[in-house]
Amino acid sequence: MRHLAMREPRVTGRRALAAVAAGLIAAAGLGVNAQAAPAAPAPAPVRSLAASGHEGLALTPPMGFNNWNSTHCRDEFDESMVKGIADLFVERGLKDAGYEYVNLDDCWALPERDADGRLVPDPERFPNGIGAVADYVHSKGLKFGIYTSAGTKTCSDIGFPGALGHEYGDARQFADWGVDYLKYDNCNNQGVDAKQRYTTMRDALAATGRPIVYSICEWGQNKPWEWAGELGQLWRTTGDISDSWSSMSSIMKANLALAPYAHPGGWNDPDMLEVGNGGMTDTEYRTHFSMWSVMAAPLLIGSDLRTAPESAFDILTNDEVIAVDQDPLGRQGEVVSSEGGRWVVSKELADGGRAVALFNEGSRAQRIETTARAVGLPQARGYAMRDLWKHSDAGTTGTIAATVPAHGTVLVRVAADRRWAQYPPAVDVSADGDTVTEAGRTERITSEVTDLGGSAAHSVRVALTGPEGWRITPRSAASARALEPGGTLATDWDVTVPAGTSAGDRDLTLTARHRARSGAWVTSAVPVTVRVGVPLPAGRTALSDAGPLSSSNGWGPVERDRSVGESQAGDGGPITVGGQEFAKGLGVHAPSSVEYYLGGACSEVTAQVGVDDESGDRGSVAFEVWADGTRAASTGTVTHADPALPVFADVSGADVVRLVVTDAGDGVDYDHADWADLRVTCA
Repeated sequence: MRHLAMREPRVTGRRALAAVAAGLIAAAGLGVNAQAAPAAPAPAPVRSLAASGHEGLALTPPMGFNNWNSTHCRDEFDESMVKGIADLFVERGLKDAGYEYVNLDDCWALPERDADGRLVPDPERFPNGIGAVADYVHSKGLKFGIYTSAGTKTCSDIGFPGALGHEYGDARQFADWGVDYLKYDNCNNQGVDAKQRYTTMRDALAATGRPIVYSICEWGQNKPWEWAGELGQLWRTTGDISDSWSSMSSIMKANLALAPYAHPGGWNDPDMLEVGNGGMTDTEYRTHFSMWSVMAAPLLIGSDLRTAPESAFDILTNDEVIAVDQDPLGRQGEVVSSEGGRWVVSKELADGGRAVALFNEGSRAQRIETTARAVGLPQARGYAMRDLWKHSDAGTTGTIAATVPAHGTVLVRVAADRRWAQYPPAVDVSADGDTVTEAGRTERITSEVTDLGGSAAHSVRVALTGPEGWRITPRSAASARALEPGGTLATDWDVTVPAGTSAGDRDLTLTARHRARSGAWVTSAVPVTVRVGVPLPAGRTALSDAGPLSSSNGWGPVERDRSVGESQAGDGGPITVGGQEFAKGLGVHAPSSVEYYLGGACSEVTAQVGVDDESGDRGSVAFEVWADGTRAASTGTVTHADPALPVFADVSGADVVRLVVTDAGDGVDYDHADWADLRVTCA
């Protein structure tokens, strides 16, 4: 049965936090189309360092490595890998950047304890024992971490010994080996109260006399942010992350709601980094790293650095972004706004400034704007603004704005600064993109270049370029000798799409240049999306036979005339709902969105919808049909127990129809959904 989407090969119970995460988002007012509600005041934090007797542990979020995301229990997890990671930390500058923990995850032990009840390292994986590996890591000036579970067995399907009932002996063994960090998981816990289980291990670690960072991996099931600060230095707030956009972004949104609980020595932990594992784009990985840093999250590398691409090192060693994460004030960023998937998150910094993340959740480029006052800065004549990915400075009179690519994040550091006028003026570059057209047509697009600073931008030039074969002609001025503060250069462009262009989103590039006071050229380039549609034939058509404008899927690709299956294209089976098989339709996995071009020529969309039978006795979703910006049909919650339900949507006059599947508010596990017999009627 293919019904394991969105899971690692561990016990599935640890993913149950998805429902809690959804509830947190709703409770905090963090819906995509809602303004974020003010966070509730944090309770007076109880420092874990006092409870453990070890002062100074994890006063900034821990940084390091954990093997699980890249190896699970596969053979490549062994002593050679661990030593290789330690070597790379030193050789590639990761140690200098602040990464210090090299941590083992599950599967390092034999399945049974020895006759004395002690844990036994796997002699094939670790022929020299755990102590020798810890010594090697320490010899590099790094620290060493290990894993076990607050249950009778760990989370691996193999079932290695857990620490429940063995806490003091296991803690003593870890200390003797030189362990500096313990990840304590939550599987096979026999129903014992979570706080009790985690308190016992806290006491056992303290009894060793060795300072050991204590990572409480309880998955957020019992709201550890409310009590774990008395026990450990970090606590998992969600289920496991996986190397996909939907997993990372949903975990991020859940963790954002918990900002009041983070403090030096106690951190919300949204799980490890996936940067470099290959399931997301570099743009998405930069968002991952930026948002984890704004959230003051632990930065534990989850990719095998021995094989990771160079782009992963570029992201992971960005010292300016790391400095945001490691800021000694220890504040987690708070949501300022999130309307339309345009997120603004502000993190207070020890120097009085703010790190501001402009995060675009959408599937196309969007302009995101806020102000210095909105993100918590005092009134001032001007502000210095540092782009932490471009490593460039600018001055602004208070507006913070950028056109952000799909799934991208612009991360800036902003502070009131008397010297703000010495910096080149911040220049906002944008266009009225998201144009929907057809091959062979000419559309008018207007770009704007606006001076946000307090000094003039000189010799301003703007250009719009597109893919080969596209004809782009300026119809108004594309340059200006100078833009005074607040001034805008607006340029009209005629854009002709080549005949024969297939359906889909195409990004043009809008580039603006101006001279700074120093005489240096400052260049900004942003994407401008043009949506190319292909008219559907007259009559009644199966939409799975048409090319979509765009598609996004929570797990694997959207499938045509098949269920979604697992993560690879074509690995599903026939579309089957409630025992009824359908020849045509789309197989998706929540959260999902698929768009088709109608061009105002179609009248109705119909389908039979439901949770695919491959999900077994799990899965619950909700289906929606949107005609341009209006919801034309909605099912409410549909579960695995429901038969195929008919859907009808009036789409008369709409240019675009969008088919949406959500998780119905209870998490995405097993949410394999089908748009069976999906058809459109056009004139």
